[in-house]
Amino acid sequence: MNKILCIVAHPDDEALGLGGTLIKHSDKGDEVNIFIFSDGEGAKKNPKDKNVYRIQSAKNWANETNTKIYKIASFPDQKIDTIPQIELVTEIEKALREIKPDIVYIHNPTDINKDHEIVSKASLVALRPMRFLNNLPEIRAFETPSSTDQTPYLNGIIFQPNLYISISKEWEKKIKALKHYKSELGSFPHPRSLKSIEAMAIKRGAESGLKMAEAFIIIKKIII
Repeated sequence: MNKILCIVAHPDDEALGLGGTLIKHSDKGDEVNIFIFSDGEGAKKNPKDKNVYRIQSAKNWANETNTKIYKIASFPDQKIDTIPQIELVTEIEKALREIKPDIVYIHNPTDINKDHEIVSKASLVALRPMRFLNNLPEIRAFETPSSTDQTPYLNGIIFQPNLYISISKEWEKKIKALKHYKSELGSFPHPRSLKSIEAMAIKRGAESGLKMAEAFIIIKKIII
């Protein structure tokens, strides 16, 4: 059994970006922990509901997929860049010490969403190997619809996956669970529409000889 830690900025990032992969981990007996840094974008639309609807959606998704919410922190949505990095790193280090993960999933560091970028880079600081010599997890970056794909192609910066994970068998479970976040889904051609999400899974599958896949960048893997 592997211990998995998924670090995301907002509720729904885990479902949209790598829901199929987390379900695959869970189905094979891995322990899946999700660390969410804020209530999410919906909080600014419905501030009275931010501590109810968004958090409940995350819990419902976790229950549906047999995963665990490690923590939902209270950092400000779309303002995580106002928090000193040391505070974010300290939170992540605590999670690393408690969980001792074998694999850590983080946001793509060049996502156009600033919260994604900040949380990803804080994760990389916390995951420097000299800090946890007894725990050297593999680090994988995932893509998030409407964020990774909207990053402008400047100076050669683009999400270029080198790991593809089949989600053909997990697809129906992914879509069923994703509906717990229905307020975050759009109508086609929005990148967070179900049709667009399916198209991306098929595209990543076609790139790798699979029917459907989720794609990742292996940022670091240390073999002792």
